[in-house]
Amino acid sequence: MTITHHPTDDLLSAYASGNLDQGQHIAVATHLSHCSVCCSWVNLIENFGGLILSALPPAAMASDALSEIEARLNEPAPTIASVQSPTNTLSDIPGLPVFVRMLSAGKWSWIAPYIQIKRIALSAPSSTRVFLLKTSPGIKLLPHAHTGFEMTSVLSGSFTHDGKHYGVGDFDLGDPDVDHEIAIGPEGDCVCLVAMQGKLQLKGFLGHLIQPLISI
Repeated sequence: MTITHHPTDDLLSAYASGNLDQGQHIAVATHLSHCSVCCSWVNLIENFGGLILSALPPAAMASDALSEIEARLNEPAPTIASVQSPTNTLSDIPGLPVFVRMLSAGKWSWIAPYIQIKRIALSAPSSTRVFLLKTSPGIKLLPHAHTGFEMTSVLSGSFTHDGKHYGVGDFDLGDPDVDHEIAIGPEGDCVCLVAMQGKLQLKGFLGHLIQPLISI
């Protein structure tokens, strides 16, 4: 497996520093589960951040720091949500990392001919929606754009757009400046994990006709 498309350095830095919401974090982490190159880069960033922290001069604690900690010891323990069993509707998705399989999800549902979606329920508040998108081989999707960003990590199959090929492990970042004209590869269903903000905007006469019928 050759991975040729990766998250940007800025996005990997935001991941390493914990500045992504859960939906964005899942999309990048899914790519990392396939890509040793990006894993090495993230480890380098984390180690560099640790060196910076260790080099900072000591700071004096607040005079009431100890009493604040003691007061928290008497607070009731937070309720921890039960962990979903991995034998759920995500258990049979090839290439999906274990940490995503532990989340709950709905059933596959059709949103357009040859296109199905499976929505994933996040365990923490997030402004990003996460879902799996499955598209039949050999078809072309209607041209479309987005009002926000879209992160896509390929789990199986492939697609092309803008003259570039995306296969298993590849990562694509779209934003409102990008128009997609996607063609699905012939080797089988293309299944992608998608993290999205904003809305999908279909282009052309046919796109405008079916736009009200599609909700992503």
